[in-house]
Amino acid sequence: MRAGVRSRKTRECEHLGVGEGSAQSLSVRGPAEGDGIGAAGVRAVRGVGAVAGRDGFLAAVMDTIGGILATLTIPTDTGGFQQLADWAASFGRVLAFGIEGTGSYGATLTSFLRRNGHKVVEAGRPDRRLRRMNGKSDTLDAENAARAVLAGFATATPKTADGEAEMIRQLRIAHDQAVEQRAAAMVTMKAILVHAPDTLRQETAGKTQISLARHLSALRPWRLEEPEDALRHTLRTLARRWQYVDAEAKELTKMIGSLVQRAAPQLLEPFGIGVDTAAEILVVAGDNPERIKSEAALAKLAGIAPVPTGSGMSSGRHRINHGGHRQLNAAIYRTVIVRMRFHQPTIHYVARRTAEGKTKREIIRCLKRYVIREVYHLIRPAPRTASAAS
Repeated sequence: MRAGVRSRKTRECEHLGVGEGSAQSLSVRGPAEGDGIGAAGVRAVRGVGAVAGRDGFLAAVMDTIGGILATLTIPTDTGGFQQLADWAASFGRVLAFGIEGTGSYGATLTSFLRRNGHKVVEAGRPDRRLRRMNGKSDTLDAENAARAVLAGFATATPKTADGEAEMIRQLRIAHDQAVEQRAAAMVTMKAILVHAPDTLRQETAGKTQISLARHLSALRPWRLEEPEDALRHTLRTLARRWQYVDAEAKELTKMIGSLVQRAAPQLLEPFGIGVDTAAEILVVAGDNPERIKSEAALAKLAGIAPVPTGSGMSSGRHRINHGGHRQLNAAIYRTVIVRMRFHQPTIHYVARRTAEGKTKREIIRCLKRYVIREVYHLIRPAPRTASAAS
């Protein structure tokens, strides 16, 4: 059996399990004795109104020839997950579960199924063309997820999220937010300083961000009778906020750096790859980088795989891929720019390719492909040979 799972927020929970054709127990066709099932799709639903706050999954089971056998709604807790596993097993041998949103709403279900020995596949988003033709509902989306697994369109292995890469991802969420808040506080401080008295503007002119925050946090506005008093209170509050989030961001940076050093110190060895870039690479690869089968797959995941643009009048031309994981793509781009500026072998390469008639944009595309190839072999060590094993 293959099981396809789709998880997502929705407003239709109050309709599930009500009336004829309910998602609670809808048997479209019973399997013959000894038959297995081809695929099952599950979609997470979130109730609104009378059942606000209730989370659930809508599951659809499909046989090997694409027929829907039944659907089921379960809550998002351990009991519901066990109910889903038992329910799916009642139709035959389970070959795989396909889940959409394994990194978000379907993460807990994915973890439960993997711990219980089931194969889990990332189902992916439904085809937009089919959505326009057939409409959209919880049941249809679950069926589409099941068909994607059954047809072999859904093949991606989800992240295990049980090691340093997941820890880095969580810390980066807090770090990125702290950096944004720090920048916003500094921009607001400088904007308010425009309306400050001449003496205060002269005192803060030419100061660095740290010096400016230290100076403004030391203001002592004892009164609150004039606009100038309110302005000083505001500047002091913003300066102290900047100092707090700055210390928080620096602390998180140290924690991320130690995790990167522990998880993959080899990523920090190549020229132009620092802690931030290495952390982004580890987050995208996950704690099971072996799920990425080839360097071409990693290049496509990062949006670095070249896209052919040939036509009847030309051939062999390619352009930069605008898809993929944009944060990883930006990290690799920064590495390429650093190498083009300071790495002598890369500088020679750029000169040679420029003499061959390549544009700067095309050269950057080629260099990004070289970097992602290097990264692939660093995050996924080559398998040991028989002689080495002996």
